Amino acid sequence: MTWSTFYLICFLVGFGMSALSLLSGSVHLHMPHLHFDHGVHLGHGHGGQSGASWFNLGTMAAFLAWFGGTGYLLEHYYGVWFVVALAVATLSGLGGASVVFWFLAKVLMRHEEPLDPADYDMVGVLGKLSMPIRAGGTGELIYVQGGTRRVSGARAESGAAIAKGVEVVVTRYEKGIAYVRAWDELSGDVEQQA
Repeated sequence: MTWSTFYLICFLVGFGMSALSLLSGSVHLHMPHLHFDHGVHLGHGHGGQSGASWFNLGTMAAFLAWFGGTGYLLEHYYGVWFVVALAVATLSGLGGASVVFWFLAKVLMRHEEPLDPADYDMVGVLGKLSMPIRAGGTGELIYVQGGTRRVSGARAESGAAIAKGVEVVVTRYEKGIAYVRAWDELSGDVEQQA
């Protein structure tokens, strides 16, 4: 195998990986997710573990395409000494991979941050009943969580009826149903204990 053939194979593999990625995204084809994580991250989230990994499928595809394309052109058409062609092709591949990583980290993932399960815990959520809860029945709770207005089925913790429009607090959440107590009832309990 000649260097020219080696570079051409690298280019075709890198370009093929990029094309497959583009096509699978545009037709919503779900490909297996490959994640190579070697602890090199960008960002300053919880414990430094947020952001994109430097070593991912996109950067590998870009490196191979630019490395192979540049090396093939230098070796096949210009007849450059193979050490110089290898060095320039490697720099070109690193440059292409850096551009892809920069775009991924600075443009696509700019506003991404790790999810905190505590932000989505239902216990302690304050909301209002949009449909009354009948005695032993189910009503509807409207609440705001994570900056989004949400709706959930609700039952009274005590089993008693609660009227529409009453502010309630979720005391437990099981199988998609929020068990609630009226806010006035809870605030009265706190005042009596004080």
